[in-house]
Amino acid sequence: MTEDSIRRDFLKLGMGGALLAGTAGMVTLSAQTAAAQSAPDSLLRSVIDRGYLIVGTGSTNAPWHFEDEAGKLVGMDITMAKILAKGLFDDDTKVEFVLQDPAQRIPNIVTGKVDITIQFMTMSANRAQLVAFPRPYYVEGVSLLTSPTGTMKTFDELLAGGADTRISILQNVGAEEAVHKVLPGAQVMQIDTQANVIAALDAGRADGAAVDLSTVKWLVARNPDRYFDCGYAWESMLYGAAIRQGDLDWLWFVNTTFEIAMFGNDNALYDAAFLEYFGTKVPARKTGFPSI
Repeated sequence: MTEDSIRRDFLKLGMGGALLAGTAGMVTLSAQTAAAQSAPDSLLRSVIDRGYLIVGTGSTNAPWHFEDEAGKLVGMDITMAKILAKGLFDDDTKVEFVLQDPAQRIPNIVTGKVDITIQFMTMSANRAQLVAFPRPYYVEGVSLLTSPTGTMKTFDELLAGGADTRISILQNVGAEEAVHKVLPGAQVMQIDTQANVIAALDAGRADGAAVDLSTVKWLVARNPDRYFDCGYAWESMLYGAAIRQGDLDWLWFVNTTFEIAMFGNDNALYDAAFLEYFGTKVPARKTGFPSI
């Protein structure tokens, strides 16, 4: 047998699945058929039988979950829920949202009020003792929002300013240390609310506002004449959905669906949301060696 004939036989075998899929003897897979193979007590079965997904989330934190001008719930968290619904039912509208306080993110999973929480939840080892996390869908961090007309708008300019650099940040334990980790000489202004942290920048009382990276991306994308991204972020944190523990079929379904949306070929929803809410295109996906 020659090398060419071996290659031809291999290609025939590889095409066999595609060719036979259309024959009458093949079993047609459906969501119900697939779910029946999962564990009897898996949430995967229950969700598919119910016909829609129940997601715990919020409505007041752009760009993650908020109401648009028409009162419709939108945001990156909402998109992740739609991605999961599309994976389950090939219909991204088959999802019911339960609005919850951040303090209810874990209790509502444990009690079964929701199938999954998707609410800008920081993954941690402590929380992983209570819930299971699929793969993260965003890497959050602390960044510096500045003014495009300010004398210190880039990170290098803020760093060079030394003791003359004024940074506003939400009042919290460790706030000053967090700023001084990257701007050791800066003046740190601890302020009572996030809105007032940004207002200090607007009023010119601060050269930079230390806020979440996603907040910087969101505000700059919508107000480029008012805000500027300094180009630097630190203190990375993983945002992930959370589900109940002990259900590997449900965990791996969610995990696989998210991976396909982020790294595979079914990525239209994820890419559009990333651009809309963060003003940034998802990096081009490369074939060959996996990057997930």
